[in-house]
Amino acid sequence: MSDAAHADPNVYYVPHGTKWPIVGSFGLLFTLGGAAFWLNEHPAGKVTMLLGIAIILFMVFGWFGTVIRESVAGTYNKQVDTSFRMGMMWFIFSEVMFFAAFFGALFYARALSVPWIGGEGDGALTNFFLWKGYAPAWPTNGPAVIGGAFETIPAWGVPLLNTLILLSSGVTITIAHHALRAGKRTQLMIFLGLTILLGATFLWYQAHEYIEAYKELNLTLGSGVYGSTFFMLTGFHGLHVTLGTIMLIVIWLRCARGHFDRDHHFGFEAVAWYWHFVDVVWLGLFLFVYVL
Repeated sequence: MSDAAHADPNVYYVPHGTKWPIVGSFGLLFTLGGAAFWLNEHPAGKVTMLLGIAIILFMVFGWFGTVIRESVAGTYNKQVDTSFRMGMMWFIFSEVMFFAAFFGALFYARALSVPWIGGEGDGALTNFFLWKGYAPAWPTNGPAVIGGAFETIPAWGVPLLNTLILLSSGVTITIAHHALRAGKRTQLMIFLGLTILLGATFLWYQAHEYIEAYKELNLTLGSGVYGSTFFMLTGFHGLHVTLGTIMLIVIWLRCARGHFDRDHHFGFEAVAWYWHFVDVVWLGLFLFVYVL
């Protein structure tokens, strides 16, 4: 069975009434509200946030399950498929803007803010009144006596290995896609499984990197502007890899159940697009955070 297998090409499917949007809204309310309470040391904060996360997971599984059942039943036609593609494109564009904001913060701090505070350009008076004697350098969290000395993670160790892992995963999912289009189910399952394995391996090495940063290098979220931008960028990327790996597992299970064929497999393509986006973001991280 496959996407858009039996839908009337002249009828655009209009979704029925559903409870999932309101369930997701309550999940977000409890998650963000609980996080705010937790940060302010309210005793109910942690429990409320975990309840919100549980509600969101319930919503995600329920809503996606509904969409999958509709797709397998042949409810969607080509017009709906086009709408899905446009929606995924806009979603990835929003993700591009999300990471652009953090890259922008990194570039602003490194190229403008730190040199200006250090007295470069027209920042001589700022340096004199705000931080006299501060010498601009990158990476920085201010003088070691204030922010605490730390070391950076060498680019040519784990970061390079993770780069090769993600680039390899981009190749394996592309091979899997071509196998799906060629009707080679065994090759599809093998290379899609390899992509999942590579994604999980990337996350394992990133966790190892974080442990080393905190325990051995004293590089933490509190390590000034470098520490905060480093962990925000790499941490959110790691979250996206985690979500992408979960999506790949779901798609692998759907492929195992024969949900896609060579002509109708947008669910697979959407995850592949997302995974390639994750690869490209990592290349930017590797270059601008680790190398330069």
